Amino acid sequence: MRRSLIWPITGVVAAAAIILVALVAWLNVRGEGPMRPYEVAVTPQAIERGAYLARVGNCAACHTDRGGAPFAGGKGIATPFGTVYASNITPDVRTGIGGWTAGEFWRAMHHGRSRDGRLLYPAFPYPDYTLVSREDSDTLFAYFKSVQPASQANRAHELRFPFNLQASLAVWRALFFTPGRFEPEPAKSAEWNRGAYLARGLGHCQACHAPRNAFGATNHDLELSGGLIPMQGWYAPSLASPQEAGVQPWSIDEIVALLKAGETPRAAAMGPMAEVVFRSTQHMSDADLRALAVFLKDIPQHAPPTARPLEAPPDVIALGRRLYGTHCAECHGENGEGGGTAYPALAGHRTVTMGTPANLVKVVIHGGFPPTTAANPRPYGMPPFGQALTDTEIAAIASFTRSAWGNAAPAVSALDVQRSR
Repeated sequence: MRRSLIWPITGVVAAAAIILVALVAWLNVRGEGPMRPYEVAVTPQAIERGAYLARVGNCAACHTDRGGAPFAGGKGIATPFGTVYASNITPDVRTGIGGWTAGEFWRAMHHGRSRDGRLLYPAFPYPDYTLVSREDSDTLFAYFKSVQPASQANRAHELRFPFNLQASLAVWRALFFTPGRFEPEPAKSAEWNRGAYLARGLGHCQACHAPRNAFGATNHDLELSGGLIPMQGWYAPSLASPQEAGVQPWSIDEIVALLKAGETPRAAAMGPMAEVVFRSTQHMSDADLRALAVFLKDIPQHAPPTARPLEAPPDVIALGRRLYGTHCAECHGENGEGGGTAYPALAGHRTVTMGTPANLVKVVIHGGFPPTTAANPRPYGMPPFGQALTDTEIAAIASFTRSAWGNAAPAVSALDVQRSR
């Protein structure tokens, strides 16, 4: 009797497994049509436009290793699942994309699939690039076909099991990736839609400024609502909250100035954002910067999660006050009032008062350095204190500044500092 029941149950399980595998397979090829070869004209105009789009997408940040040839790949991108190495996208025939067609390049951008059919890891942000238009993809391809070829073989990724399996990646894609296209919002202006296209597509702002789940997928429900950048320890603050990095109360000109110069009387770009300004946004056209500003200013506001205030013990605050007077007051003022753009006020400063102290601690440890830009060629930087101060001392300074002069943010522990190191 028992054996007679086992066979039907086994059959049902096997059938369910087959259906599930078929569903995952279908979800990984949906929207992909036959590869029709076509030529892209590598004209001076296309190369110039493609070079511009490559800067908008900040392609060099990942595809150019330190000391390496431009776009030759090899740079390791640390993830919670292991290291992914950027590929060679120069026109070298053997190791780069010299043998690729424009259609194959488009498939990589739009569907996250390499020339040989292999699924790409989303460290290459195709969940955002899928919104890039075919025209812009072709123009990018024309530019990359024009750069100096570099013979450099791609490095194998170093990912832990089971994340190193194509089957696991296929399941991830079935759950978290849907090929798409940018759909303009009719109720918005052409300028707003251009800004949305840049931010959501090539700019891939969501790759940093969004929370990620346990599987590394970004949460698109609350657009640009902030998130901790994996493995870096920097927090990309919410662009939906004026308490963090939202620019809704700013003027369009102020937003453009920050993206172009990297520093304004209101704020300065530091950490990973400084690199974005240095490599990407400072090179964008005024029209595109304005469009991006219009979009960012219009992001619906919502408050970040509120952290329960945690007051530091009086002896910690006393230590922080004393250390602040020794190391910080000369520049930032006895009362955190600052001194112009070079010495920002800490009273009410968003980096100081955010719920997470990650960026404040990073700046104290490693220093704060706005990017060098054409509009601000000699930015003033803050020196690092990570070698001069202990974790306990840095935590005390951070806790003091987060509770002084009207600031009311949770205290910082020595463990928080240790994690940031």
